[in-house]
Amino acid sequence: MKKTVSKSVATKLTSLELQKINNIVDIGMYLNSSDFLREAVREKLKAIEVINIRDIDYETAKKEVLEYHETHETAYISEISENLKLDLSLTVNIIDELIKKGKIEEVS
Repeated sequence: MKKTVSKSVATKLTSLELQKINNIVDIGMYLNSSDFLREAVREKLKAIEVINIRDIDYETAKKEVLEYHETHETAYISEISENLKLDLSLTVNIIDELIKKGKIEEVS
């Protein structure tokens, strides 16, 4: 098992930012300010993660979208696109076609 090596990073916060973090810690949402900052960094890194889009033909993508629909009761188009690593506009076109053909149902 590979051990992860942690590194420390120094940063400056305004008094107001630090007070807000301390208030969150004080109500028990985080163990301490370091715990809060680690989670904030992880959330930010996840939010800007680059997704590599696969280059596949329309029919293969449509088959994958249908299979995804069969295993997931509901999903946002962006979620389908991200999980299947498909271009968002391609996914939108496929979903529109499948709705028009009655293969899937649009949920409001």
